Amino acid sequence: MRTDLAEKFGVQYPIFGFTPSEHVAAAISRAGGLGVLGCVRFNDPDELDATLTWMDENTDGKPYGVDIVMPAKVPTEGAVVDLDKLIPAEHKAFVNRTLDELGVPPLSDDVEHATGVLGWLHSVARSHVDVALKHRISLIANALGSPPKDVIDLAHEKGVPVAALAGAVDHARSHVANGVDIVIAQGYEAGGHTGEIASMVLVPEIVDAVGGDAAVLAAGGIGSGRQVAAALALGASGVWMGSYWLTTSEYRLGAVAEGPTSVQRALLAASSSDTVRSRIFSGKPARLLKTKWTEAWAKPDAPEPLPMPLQNILVSEAHQRISAGGDSEVVAMPVGQIVGRMNEIRPVAEVMAELIEGFESTLSRLDGLKN
Repeated sequence: MRTDLAEKFGVQYPIFGFTPSEHVAAAISRAGGLGVLGCVRFNDPDELDATLTWMDENTDGKPYGVDIVMPAKVPTEGAVVDLDKLIPAEHKAFVNRTLDELGVPPLSDDVEHATGVLGWLHSVARSHVDVALKHRISLIANALGSPPKDVIDLAHEKGVPVAALAGAVDHARSHVANGVDIVIAQGYEAGGHTGEIASMVLVPEIVDAVGGDAAVLAAGGIGSGRQVAAALALGASGVWMGSYWLTTSEYRLGAVAEGPTSVQRALLAASSSDTVRSRIFSGKPARLLKTKWTEAWAKPDAPEPLPMPLQNILVSEAHQRISAGGDSEVVAMPVGQIVGRMNEIRPVAEVMAELIEGFESTLSRLDGLKN
């Protein structure tokens, strides 16, 4: 599975694994891929700095990257309390009423209540870049398009390539014109923020459009070696996988959980048809696991989701309550349609080994089709 892109990054396999868990990201890098840590959950730059220091020390000297969220058209300054004033009272009432109807308990008094993930804010995302460039990162990816030109230039000055997600050919061309080095062609099947075009169509379109000027990673619906082989056959230089790592045994945010979490239990039980594309998570279209929470927002009496980052601030404490409540039928989680293949909890190294084995057996099978 050697490609020019794998050679460029010094990794065994061109498998880029996005995850909000540093434990999973480090394990992906140790297993021969390139782990990419999602930074949006870090409100405190010092916490991100400490986490990246841990990454420096726990990746066996192997490369890793970071993923930021740098939206362009949102309020970028001001305290959370000021943004909170922009949230309509009827939206807050709907959230509280829905939580009560779903039996989600309130937070205990000793738990600090969430005020929103500030990483959605442009200014906080810039602080993530500043912190990350102090560490030995090998990639900066932006989940919401091209970063500003000065951010791209700063990364290049440090010798760090920049990647950006694209859901359409026009987005890919714009990224390359802005100086982006790697375009992540993310299809409709993917978890989180997605466009309207499926991967089988999108990947070759983007390869044909910009493949001579930038490397292309295929994203969306990848959870087997066969699908990795298909992505490379479509012209991609590697794959970008996010959802598939959610059911690895290393996955955790904060304290170590005993056994599968409520989110993992929900994912293990889901089929490929149990997702929905909605703006209720962040304010932008994102594919989520279909649960009682998403169904409540789809009812006729539900308000329209707010724009980013207001929607995230609106639902942040609700997500915290849902997580603490532990009901797998009410989780709020981005995940792609590949969830139908996520049927057991396994270590990252085992998942990676299966991907490689499946890739090699696919090549052997195709080789056998020659006349």
